[in-house]
Amino acid sequence: MPDPPVLHDPWFWLLGLLAVTLIGLAKGGFSGIGMLGMPLMALAVSPVQAAAILLPLLVVQDAVGIWAFRRSWDRHVMRVMLSGAVFGVLLGYLFAASLREDWMLLALGAITVIFASHQLWIARGGRTVPSRKLPDAVGLVCGVGAGLTSQIAHAGAPPFQIWVYPQRLPRDVLVGTSAIFFGAVNCLKVPAYIGLGQFTAANLTVSAALMPVAILSTFAGVRLVRRVSPDRFYALIYWLTLMVGLKLLWDAVGLLIL
Repeated sequence: MPDPPVLHDPWFWLLGLLAVTLIGLAKGGFSGIGMLGMPLMALAVSPVQAAAILLPLLVVQDAVGIWAFRRSWDRHVMRVMLSGAVFGVLLGYLFAASLREDWMLLALGAITVIFASHQLWIARGGRTVPSRKLPDAVGLVCGVGAGLTSQIAHAGAPPFQIWVYPQRLPRDVLVGTSAIFFGAVNCLKVPAYIGLGQFTAANLTVSAALMPVAILSTFAGVRLVRRVSPDRFYALIYWLTLMVGLKLLWDAVGLLIL
């Protein structure tokens, strides 16, 4: 079998290595920056191929994060969010051909920007962002949204953040819960990707080539996040979330113009 063309494309390697590194740091605890990985890789290959290349890497990176924070996670959050996510992944699979990616990204980006801006505005006023637990029904809807957007574009973080972040979980509990949740969601996506024929030999070859960077960058994220104080951690997370929201809006506008 001949090598996949992207293996000989320097532009792909530059973007692919950067994308996988950002995702690894996110899986290690800096949730948010990983959302930039998919758009970066999609600059070199089609979004469909980028998603297929990334999924095996995400599964392995999730395993590293789960192992590192296996003793720190919130069972209630997992139960609520994962219940919705299963349905969301199924919806994404069933309606893969008919869902408008541009409108989904526009809505998701707008909600994310409003949420992050509100949290940062409160913090800027010199107040600690209060812990607030939204109803479980909201968490269930956010779980559906996380599963759906994750299935379509590996963009499930914002719906997860909107329900979980206001609860102000301890840093390690938040990171561990996020790792286990997205590990479960990404495993749920594997049969759907197989059914859609996206795990070609060429895509898996590229995934294998990027795997060492994926693993090392996740361990780096785990080490770095444990050196950040909880207050600074949440401030950083909200800024990263705001950046992700703006990036989603930019992507949506670009798709609408085309």
